[in-house]
Amino acid sequence: MSLLKTALAGGALWAGLILSLPAAAHPKLLSSIPAAGTQGTPPAVIELRFSENLLTQFSGAKLTMTDMPGMPNSPMPVKASVAASTDPKVMLIKPASVLSTGTYRVDWRAVSSDTHPITGNVVFNVQP
Repeated sequence: MSLLKTALAGGALWAGLILSLPAAAHPKLLSSIPAAGTQGTPPAVIELRFSENLLTQFSGAKLTMTDMPGMPNSPMPVKASVAASTDPKVMLIKPASVLSTGTYRVDWRAVSSDTHPITGNVVFNVQP
């Protein structure tokens, strides 16, 4: 009978560990404006929406123009500011000037309460 109790206790421990895994999840990019792979007018602000609240002091992004007609020296960094939104799950990237026609990539780094950095990127096209 003691072996059965030990097995049940071990099973309960493993079940508890498995059920607690979602609590240690990493932030995931849920959506972006403009959406990845889309083509449209120049955005005044790029919005990244994540699955968890971000620690803004450890999260960030950079904007790069990766291609444009007649662009011999690509990729080219684009000056932009990164800010938190009133929604703690949203990161805002504001280009310093209007984006010209071309392809852009936002490389982001998101850190939530689990403190593990997650990185990724979003690519979109600007057309007149």
